[in-house]
Amino acid sequence: MELLFNNIERQVSLSEKDKKILSEAFRSKKVKRKHFLLEANEPCKHLYFVLQGCLRAYYIDKNGFEHVVSFAIEDWWMSDFGFHTGNTSILTIDTLEDSEVLYIDKPTMDKLYDQIPQLDRYFRIILQNALMAQMQRIMQMNSFTAEERYVAFQKKYPQFIRRIPQKYLASFLGITPEFLSKLKKQLLRS
Repeated sequence: MELLFNNIERQVSLSEKDKKILSEAFRSKKVKRKHFLLEANEPCKHLYFVLQGCLRAYYIDKNGFEHVVSFAIEDWWMSDFGFHTGNTSILTIDTLEDSEVLYIDKPTMDKLYDQIPQLDRYFRIILQNALMAQMQRIMQMNSFTAEERYVAFQKKYPQFIRRIPQKYLASFLGITPEFLSKLKKQLLRS
């Protein structure tokens, strides 16, 4: 729970009482690699905080192609917006490594907002940051070359490069795994 507390305390203060309430509200789950935490078109019942491992969120388009939307490693949150809206999920979330997550359901989260009012501010900041990251990604997809997207990702998230299989990273960057391989070789030579 310390990782979660530290994450929250980067934005808001928590008392010992708050920490106790949070400890009782979140559940822990260890899951093996390639385990589905959420499948598209299911109700999104949980919000996940990664203690260990790596998750990915993706969707499959009408032609059967997989499009990676995001990744989460230790100290990151992941869910589908269906968690907040009550709609079914559009994303599938699975594990790329053996993982351990903390998770919470929506009714429990709503109670936490009443019990720990500063959590509302914390999650507003988290959602604003996520929105900004997605906007940045959209702008890069529209105006950066594949090489510029890869270099920007590598600079911003170096901790992901060694952990994410090339085919998923390529999907996230909007290129083929073969092109990513050529790109990496080209960058090594320069």
